[in-house]
Amino acid sequence: MCGIALIVSGVRIDTSSLFLDSTCPPCETEKLVFSVDDLKAALRKRGPDSIGSKKVSLQFNVLGQEQIFNELEHNFGVQNLATAELHLLGATLQLRGINPLVQPLVDASGNILVYNGEIFGGIKIASDCNDAEFLMQTLGKCCSCDSNLHCHLNSGENSIPDLLSMIKGPWAIIYWQDNSRTLWFGRDAFGRRSLLVHWPTEEDSRFLLSSVSPVSPTDQASGCPSYWEELPCGIYSVCVDASSSNGCLFGEVRRHEYTSSMLKELIKWERTSIEPKYEELPSSQDVNSTPLETVPCETGPIQFSTPMLAHTVLNALKESVLRRTSLYTIYQAVIPQENFVPMAVLFSGGLDSMILAALLDQCLDHCYEIDLLNVSFDGQSAPDRISAKAGLKELRRVSPSRRWRLVEIDADLSDLAFETSHVMSLIEPANTYMDLNIGIALWLAARGDGWVFDGNSDDDDSNHARIKYKSKARIVLVGSGADEQCAGYGRHRTSYRRGSWLGLNEEMKLDMQRIWKRNLGRDDRLIADNGKEARFPFLDEDVIRILLDIPLWEVANLDQPSGIGDKKILREVAKLLGLYEAAVLPKRAIQFGSRIARESNRKNFGSNRAANQASAGSVTIHKKSNMS
Repeated sequence: MCGIALIVSGVRIDTSSLFLDSTCPPCETEKLVFSVDDLKAALRKRGPDSIGSKKVSLQFNVLGQEQIFNELEHNFGVQNLATAELHLLGATLQLRGINPLVQPLVDASGNILVYNGEIFGGIKIASDCNDAEFLMQTLGKCCSCDSNLHCHLNSGENSIPDLLSMIKGPWAIIYWQDNSRTLWFGRDAFGRRSLLVHWPTEEDSRFLLSSVSPVSPTDQASGCPSYWEELPCGIYSVCVDASSSNGCLFGEVRRHEYTSSMLKELIKWERTSIEPKYEELPSSQDVNSTPLETVPCETGPIQFSTPMLAHTVLNALKESVLRRTSLYTIYQAVIPQENFVPMAVLFSGGLDSMILAALLDQCLDHCYEIDLLNVSFDGQSAPDRISAKAGLKELRRVSPSRRWRLVEIDADLSDLAFETSHVMSLIEPANTYMDLNIGIALWLAARGDGWVFDGNSDDDDSNHARIKYKSKARIVLVGSGADEQCAGYGRHRTSYRRGSWLGLNEEMKLDMQRIWKRNLGRDDRLIADNGKEARFPFLDEDVIRILLDIPLWEVANLDQPSGIGDKKILREVAKLLGLYEAAVLPKRAIQFGSRIARESNRKNFGSNRAANQASAGSVTIHKKSNMS
C-alpha cells in the first residue's frame, strides 16, 4: 500500500473530452486550504516506510521556439519562457521485494513513476520482485505514442494502456513519460485503490491527484461541490504541449479504453443465464437437501448442481486468498520480527469474514497467528461482537491447531471527537452520515487497537485474562464485493420482488458498476490510513468471472428466506469449509452490527426513530458533526 499524489501548476488543462455527455467540472468547489507538507503527512500515514518527491519544471519559449525543457535539460540564453511544474509525491508501505524502495522512481530516460498497487497476475513477475520496480522497467519499454493501433503497426511494442490492462490486481498510478511529454494516470477497472482528482477551477487552477484528502473541507455549508472527486476507473493521459498563440502550456485530458478483452467483459458485467426455466428452479426441493452432482437437461447442455458450482467458487476463492497472502511475495524485511502476525481479517463473524478467515487458515503456515479484528460500540452486546465470538468458536473447531486471536476493539462515540474529524477527511468526497458511520467503524477496526483474551482453547474466554493488544498485521482481508455479486443486500430482495430475475440482475449489475464510487475508494482510504493494506479476495478478476458464469438462480434464490436464499452460493461454500453455523447467518452491515448507527442516530437526531423518519443514512453532513 502506498500514498501517491501529483500537483500540476502552470498547465492549462482541457477536460472537455471527458464531459461530452454531462456537465463540465464546476467553476467553484468547496474551499480546501492545505500545504504540500499537509499532503505529505496524509500520504505518510498510508506509506510509513518511506516518502519522497520529485519536481519536473516545464518551460516554453513564447517567441515561437516550440520546445519544452524539463529541469534536467539546459536552457541557457532562452528568454521569455512560460513555465509550469509537475510535483510528484510517493509514500510507501513496502509489502513486496527484497530491497527497500523509495518513491517516486526515476529511470535513466527521465521517466517518473509513483504507484500504489499489487500485481497478482496477468503479467509474470518474480516472487522476490517489487511491483513498482518491475512496472517501472516495463513501462520504459512501452511506445511513446498514445494510440494503441499506432504502437502495434509501427513498433510492435505495447502501449501503456495495453500494459496496465494486463494487470490482475488493484492499482492506481501516476507516470510521467518524458520523451513524449505525457502524463499518464488512472486506477484499476473496479477502483480497488483510491485516487482522488481535483479538476482545475476558477478559484484553484491547479490539477491535483491524490490517494487521500489531507484535510477536511472548511466550507461544508456552502452547498458547493466537493473539492475532490473520485477519479472514475480508467486510464488517462495528458500530453503537455505549447501554444504560440497565447504563450502558455496546455494539455488535453484523454481517456483510454482498457484493451484486455477479458477485462472489458468483466466491466460490462453481463450474465448469460439470468432467468431459469421452471424445471431448473430448486424450489421443489427441500432447501436442506443435497441434489445430485449433475442434472441432465433435455433442452441444452448438462446443468451443474449447486454443490459442484460451490466447489468451483471455493477453489477460485482459495486461489484468490493464496495470491494475496503468500509470504513469498511479502517484503522479507518485516518477517523476522518476533511473534510476527502477517495477516488480519476484518471480522464480524458473519458469512463473508468467516469464509475469508477459514481460507486464510488453509493458505497460511500454521506457525503464524491470525488476528480477527472486531469493532463494537456496545461492548459485548453488539450483534457483531456476539457473532464474532460464536465465529471464533467455530473456527477453533474447524482448525484447532491455529492460534486465532480475536481483537476486541471497544469504542465510545463520546470519546472520538478528534477521530471523527479525521475520518471526515478520509471519507471525502463522501459526506453522508452513513459514510461517516461506516468510516469510523472501519478505521477503528483496521487500526486493530483493542483487547484479547490470553488463551486459545475451546474453553470460555472468560476464564482467561483480558489484555491490551494492538495488531501489527500489515495486510487486512476484507469481504467487499461479496454482497454485490451474490445478492446480499436488502435492496436486492426488493428488486427481485418488483422485477423478478431481470430486476435482480440489473440491481446487482448497478452495484458492481458503482462499487468504485460508493465503497472501495472510501474503504481503501480508511484502512490505509493506519499503515495497512486492504485486500479484497471476492473482487479478484477470476472470482468475478466465475460468479458471472454461474446461473443467477444458483448464486441466489430470493424466494427463500434471509439466511438461506441470499448469497446462496457462498452459503454452500461455507458448508464445504465446515462452517455450518456461519452458513445460515443473515446479512448485517457494519454500521448496524457494531451499533455505531444507533449511537450516531441518538447524538445527531435525538433518537433512532427520528433518524429513521429523516432517512438518516443518506442525510448529508452540512456542518461539523455533532459526533465530534
